[in-house]
Amino acid sequence: MVDEKISRLVEVAKMYYQLHYSQQEIAKKLGISRPTVSRLLLQAKQDGIVHIKIIDPTEDVQQLAARVQEMYGLKACVIAPIPKYEDESIKEKLGEAAANYLYEIVQNGDTIGLTWGTTLYQVVKNMQPKNVKDVTVVQLNGGVSYSEHNTYASEIINGISSAFHTAPHFLPLPAVVDHIVVKQAIIADRHIKKVLELGKKANIAMYTVGEPGKQSTLMKAGYFLDTDLQTLDENKTVGDICSRFFDITGKITNESLNERTIGIELQDLANIEQSILVAGGNNKVEGIIGAITGGYANVLITDQYTARALLDVGGEDNR
Repeated sequence: MVDEKISRLVEVAKMYYQLHYSQQEIAKKLGISRPTVSRLLLQAKQDGIVHIKIIDPTEDVQQLAARVQEMYGLKACVIAPIPKYEDESIKEKLGEAAANYLYEIVQNGDTIGLTWGTTLYQVVKNMQPKNVKDVTVVQLNGGVSYSEHNTYASEIINGISSAFHTAPHFLPLPAVVDHIVVKQAIIADRHIKKVLELGKKANIAMYTVGEPGKQSTLMKAGYFLDTDLQTLDENKTVGDICSRFFDITGKITNESLNERTIGIELQDLANIEQSILVAGGNNKVEGIIGAITGGYANVLITDQYTARALLDVGGEDNR
């Protein structure tokens, strides 16, 4: 009898909240009165079958940013309000916020290091020109793809260079090569070495965190060997920065892959004055935490939903 009552509550709740039937439609389908449907919906909430959570996108994002900044020990945190928690919407709004932040902080003589990917491409699309002098823009890691998947490496470097009236410094190379001896030969070239050294000297770096697994941009771009994905999975990889993969503590999870990667080391990234991580979305939360825990990022640009998730994981809302 009790099971039948719970089943009826669940049935009515699903019809109303998931299938979006009106109370009158539910009453007709189940052969009960509309007031009975209303009472069942109320009972479902009282019994804990239905939980209603209201997310207010107009919440004071500055206060939210301050909480994240304090909890994770960041130099700065910027929250971009988004209307819905969807990948494209997140990237567009983060791109806009990151472009504004970069515009505000860049001064004469700065060196800006950049990675590639769809999130950073949104930054370029929102970037406004600024009248500054002697700015250097450098690519932090290889971006040539083995496949037709577009990493937007050239568009990003060219776009940011144009905004700050300077010439770009490219790394026209794969992010990862098949053998360490190939990497050693490549980085021995004096022109490549010069670009890599410029990246280390950057006082501003802007990048995102990639997600591990089959949805990874690197996976789609054809960079992994057959054994790479298995090792990353076994070592509980949560994300990558500049094609270097790490776990929730920031520890590298595939040394072989890391040794074959061309670009800035994560420890060098950690030494940059403004190390700016631009990332949002539920699948990026652990990657963001790993990046911050590892000390690689000191500025975070994210959205309000991801910010709340970071606070939840950090335990603030459970105190």
